[in-house]
Amino acid sequence: MLNLFGVDLLLSLPLAVPALTAACYALPGRRPVTGWAGMLSPAAILTSATTLAATVPGHGPVRAWGHLLRADALAVWMLLVVGAIATLAVAAGPAYLAGERDAGTVGDIAARRYCLLVHAFLTAMALAVLAENLGVLWVAVEATTVVTAFLVGHRRTRASVEAAWKYVVICSVGIALAFLGTVLLYYAARQAGLSEAAALDWPTLAARAHQLDPDTTRLGFGLIVLGFGAKAGLVPLHAWLPDAHSQAPAPVSALMSGVLLSVSFTAVLRYKVIADAALGTGFARLLLTGTSLLTLALAAGLLLAQRDYKRMLAYSSMEHMSLIALGAAVGSPLAIAAVLLHIAGHGLAKTVAFCSAGQILQLRRTTRIGRLRGLLGQAPTLGAAFGLAVVALLGLPPFSLFASEVGIARAGFAAGLGVPISAALFLVLAAFAALVLRSTRMLLGPPPTVPTGTGAVSPPVRIGATAAAPLLLGLLACAALGITTGPLTDLLHTAATVIGGH
Repeated sequence: MLNLFGVDLLLSLPLAVPALTAACYALPGRRPVTGWAGMLSPAAILTSATTLAATVPGHGPVRAWGHLLRADALAVWMLLVVGAIATLAVAAGPAYLAGERDAGTVGDIAARRYCLLVHAFLTAMALAVLAENLGVLWVAVEATTVVTAFLVGHRRTRASVEAAWKYVVICSVGIALAFLGTVLLYYAARQAGLSEAAALDWPTLAARAHQLDPDTTRLGFGLIVLGFGAKAGLVPLHAWLPDAHSQAPAPVSALMSGVLLSVSFTAVLRYKVIADAALGTGFARLLLTGTSLLTLALAAGLLLAQRDYKRMLAYSSMEHMSLIALGAAVGSPLAIAAVLLHIAGHGLAKTVAFCSAGQILQLRRTTRIGRLRGLLGQAPTLGAAFGLAVVALLGLPPFSLFASEVGIARAGFAAGLGVPISAALFLVLAAFAALVLRSTRMLLGPPPTVPTGTGAVSPPVRIGATAAAPLLLGLLACAALGITTGPLTDLLHTAATVIGGH
């Protein structure tokens, strides 16, 4: 059992180390700070998460700094996901920045600003995961909007600046709606007799949710789904996602798609516990089922018409977030466990896909699918990594998305939701076909010829070990999770119970 000092230290590490790393990049001076120094942040997050994963399932949640930070099984699972994705994305950063420097699009100042913002982003996400108070959770999610807006516009092209503004405007609307929903639940809690200090305390609200006014809670939860759903890429406030993901630097797109969307949806899961206790399971199920099917239908349709591979990956993120929302709507223990496994698997696979896409863009200088042929012939390692990441996103074995999608489908049919699950499976097949057609068009075919008019084929391009390692590690982790959750099984089941599997 951890002592008080140990708990304070463990829960502080995921915030303090990224914040200090960001401060190091902000220090003025000419001395260069290597991009590899940033690996301290994901190492601290993973160290904290793995230590907590060995303790929390058996001994229950732990708190630090009064009621500011709290780690239950759900928080620990999400901290593991944040740490794993951050490891891959930060490790891919030096190779990405080197490619941008070679192209003359990034200088030393811009590179330091990029590193500073990435670690500030990790700090905000760790706070969102560990926050016990729902007000602090809202502030942390809003902080991710501010930081990532500058990262989306990092390249300072017209398209990236427009994408950043669109991201800020839409997500600010969403986060304002989430704030209003939070205020309504605070009002309902105060009317139920909770003190000011306890009215936004998540464990207290979850325990006394049956005392909340149903009408106020219903309106508040609806606004929460709409508001945090905007940050999770769910309709109707999803329009920022394809532009932001396609314009942000590749490792940032990986972080945004791999964990930011899931961290935002975790807020919905926290509020769903309160809504289910106050209103019964029907309201949240109906709302999340409708939202997920609309998002899935839109994503499938846009994937079929997509001509840009980075936007294709962005719409794929919407597809997978809709499946996560559908699993949350089902709400049984099997469905919730499958949702959490899907969050981890999608984060790993999408990180590899976006990091590969960034290297493809630096290699071929285009994001148009129609202008890409023969990637496997031109850059075998890079093409294979991108292709395997797409295979993982398609939900094929041995990758973990196969197990999680089967789990969501089984749980849905068992809960009597055969019609929406069948509709979702049909739409997933449409998205499947679109991804297969677009990806094979990019990967297969003859490699490009040397631009000398001789017709000679270009020699194969080899990516360095530092660029290839994160891709290989991400694919291996995703495949390993598809075979077994191993020592994480207890944590996964406990986290499903925390959300309120019923």
